[in-house]
Amino acid sequence: MTHGRRTDTHSLYRDGGRGSWRDTATRYALLPLRIFLGVTFVYAGLDKLTDGAFLKDSGAGSIGDTMRAVRDSSAIPALVDLALKSPTGFGYAMAFGELAVGIGTLLGVLTRLAALGGALISLSLWLTVSWASDPYYYGNDLAYLMAWLPLVLAGAPVLSLDAAWHARRRQRSGGFL
Repeated sequence: MTHGRRTDTHSLYRDGGRGSWRDTATRYALLPLRIFLGVTFVYAGLDKLTDGAFLKDSGAGSIGDTMRAVRDSSAIPALVDLALKSPTGFGYAMAFGELAVGIGTLLGVLTRLAALGGALISLSLWLTVSWASDPYYYGNDLAYLMAWLPLVLAGAPVLSLDAAWHARRRQRSGGFL
């Protein structure tokens, strides 16, 4: 009988032999996604806050005009109507929300919650701003929504404050967490 046992001796070990290079690659697999989404959302938030036209009720490039333009083609016009009650306030909420999500994702602070926030932002943008994209894959918000889901499920297991807090709790409990 043949068993599926690895017999190679050329594995690269990390942390004093606690795993192969495949184990290490698996642990770090979400890091590029975390960095990309974190940087992108920090940039998007800062871009909105520093754009003189975006945070206005009306005018070229304003959040108000953007919302009015997509209202009739969105999947949930009531969501757009809610934003139109105070376009400037909604613009600030979007910008600060994107900043919080991006910073939380980059630092790995409450990563699952930050990723859920990013997914909800992407979902709301998909259902409003990019809903009318034809074909659907021209709208990038759906792709961002799907990109957030692995981080919602897995969090940030390495190079994060969440991982450091978890390791500290495990150490204090004698390794039983």
